[in-house]
Amino acid sequence: MLDLINDFSPGLFFMQALILIILIVLMRKFAWKPILNALSEREEGIAEALAAAENAKIEMANLEASNQAAAQEARAQRDEMLKDAREIKEKMIADAAGQAQEKADKIIAQAQEAIEAEKKAALADIKSQVADLSVDIAEKVTRKELSQKDAQHALIEQLLAEANI
Repeated sequence: MLDLINDFSPGLFFMQALILIILIVLMRKFAWKPILNALSEREEGIAEALAAAENAKIEMANLEASNQAAAQEARAQRDEMLKDAREIKEKMIADAAGQAQEKADKIIAQAQEAIEAEKKAALADIKSQVADLSVDIAEKVTRKELSQKDAQHALIEQLLAEANI
């Protein structure tokens, strides 16, 4: 260290100081401003990127909330559509059952009418057959009884007596 102090030259020191000051001025004029501008631009870019990221995060949160709301609305619409479909199905089943019951009632009524008509026709046929048989029997009985003269007179007197009663 002593060697350094002994070798000290004020002219050299002055020249080096002058060169250092000139270098600092030149650096300040030509290098510091572009470096500081580049740093400030980079700082602004980073701030803008952070702001854009924050905006994107907020937008994503909004989109997610919107998607959840849309999904909830879609579920509600689906439930409503299913409810409507069930109601339509139940109405169609009820209508079909009502129509089937009406048709069944109509068929039963027609069958009852047909049965009643057949019954009346059968009764009329039976009455006709009974009348024919009665006439045949009465004719045979009458012939037998009218073949004898005394029996004819007794029958006439009996019929007259019954008629007068």
